[in-house]
Amino acid sequence: MNIIFKILIILAVIALGLGVLVFCYFFVGKAQEAENITWGVDFSQMQAQSLKLNWKNVYLAILDDLGAKNIKLHTQWDWVEGDPPSPKASDGQEKHNYYFDDIDWQLAQAKKNGAEIIYVVGMKSGRWPECHIPEWASNLSEQQQKDAILSYMEEVILRYKDNEEITYWQVENEPLFKFGECPSWYYNNTNFLKQEVALVKSLDPSRKVIVSDSGEGSMWFDAAKIGDTVGTTMYREAWAHISDSFGFYFHYFFSPVYYSRKALIIKKLFRKDVICIEFQAEPWASKPFYDVPLSEQYKTMDLKRFKDNIEYAKKTGFDTFYFWGVEWWYWMKTKQNQPEIWNEAKLLFQ
Repeated sequence: MNIIFKILIILAVIALGLGVLVFCYFFVGKAQEAENITWGVDFSQMQAQSLKLNWKNVYLAILDDLGAKNIKLHTQWDWVEGDPPSPKASDGQEKHNYYFDDIDWQLAQAKKNGAEIIYVVGMKSGRWPECHIPEWASNLSEQQQKDAILSYMEEVILRYKDNEEITYWQVENEPLFKFGECPSWYYNNTNFLKQEVALVKSLDPSRKVIVSDSGEGSMWFDAAKIGDTVGTTMYREAWAHISDSFGFYFHYFFSPVYYSRKALIIKKLFRKDVICIEFQAEPWASKPFYDVPLSEQYKTMDLKRFKDNIEYAKKTGFDTFYFWGVEWWYWMKTKQNQPEIWNEAKLLFQ
């Protein structure tokens, strides 16, 4: 009995020691600040319109007034292919009904202004409900949905692969993180994600493919295995949605070095770079912004938090950040007469 007790004590000490080492690795120390940092923004036409903004005015202001030269476009399958394919013709082929006018315009404006684009393609492309499935495809079988997604992606890549302003393809948006309203099969395994990435690379081998994952809830291993570059989120304040009537705010207590040490592991094991493609710069509230008073929004984002987040980001050692929330900045500036965050961001881009 004494021997068993001693063994248990030894194992407990070893486990405690390993725990201390892991804690120190991820939470103790400092990362070297990058000499040159690229600042960009995420843009969602849907988000701009949900704030009752003229989305073209928002986009032009990002380029002309804000001065951003790096934009991640969150395009949506349900907006590009809102209508179902036409019945098969005599040759047995379906005719897909695509609407690319808005994206054509966004890319043309980016090129005109010398901006570079990360193009998000796939079913889960960001902003609630995350998976943007056309109504006509919502009741298809799993295989039919997969085939439809691949057809859509192929059309996108073939249409835009010669656009020099596109520097990366991003396949899906956090496809490994269980968040959003997505088909039941979506998170079963990584096989379909691998198929999507393989399709994109076969159609356009000239560009790297980003696969993104949660910065707070993942070690990024699967993203690094599948993609050429790992994209990560970086959030400081969040709302935990328990039910429609209950939830709470919480703060992520990760130190900046937590991100840099994880990125170092990815670099050592997979020879892949990690960039932040979703850096919190808007509130995370219990409801959409237009249904929440400013006093509530300020609990998770205001000018002070914005400045603090920028300093936090610099301490991670990363050299690339895409702000999540530019539509909200513009809404605050034009609808709420609160231009402070927009003006503060301009200092980074100009």
